[in-house]
Amino acid sequence: MTQPTKSTISDQITQALTDQIVRGELASDEKLRQDHIAREFNTSHVPVREALLRLEARGLAVSQPRRGVRVAPFDPADMVEIREMRLALEPVALRHSISNLTPKQRADAEAARVACDEAQDIVEWDLENRAFHLAILAGCNMPRLLSEISDLQVLSARHLLATFSKSWMRRTDRDHSAIMQAIRTKDTETAVSVLQRHLSRLA
Repeated sequence: MTQPTKSTISDQITQALTDQIVRGELASDEKLRQDHIAREFNTSHVPVREALLRLEARGLAVSQPRRGVRVAPFDPADMVEIREMRLALEPVALRHSISNLTPKQRADAEAARVACDEAQDIVEWDLENRAFHLAILAGCNMPRLLSEISDLQVLSARHLLATFSKSWMRRTDRDHSAIMQAIRTKDTETAVSVLQRHLSRLA
């Protein structure tokens, strides 16, 4: 069997640590020990260092002199900046995406919308919600923009899970439905308007 490459292992470590930080399983200021992580994934320190650098770039980890790499502090006040950045970037991506979405991409977005509405808990809902928001932007063909948006959505998810886990209730997202309807008719202005309203409600 072909062994996974270091980059693949680094991707796996990055995703695993991201999920743990977003879900609060790794607390703010908790040390991310390279040796422990390397043992857990049965790998060398090289892909672990790559993963930690990615977490720092995403705002999920910080490197401190004499204290090592730690989970980034959680500050609810950061959500104001995150919301404003998403409001600035996601409508731009959506404007460029709608006319270029393939049938499969539209189907993927609709599947994510349905899965989001049918989610049984906030962790499942969050994953499907992020999948929906990225799926509707997939046609913009701007990888740097999408990468930045994805990182912002992860930071937003960390805030949401920390703040609303106890009060979350299953519901049908009418904004998602309205955005999909506008996408089907290629009504870009309506889709963008609904998205802006939707994002402005972020806590």
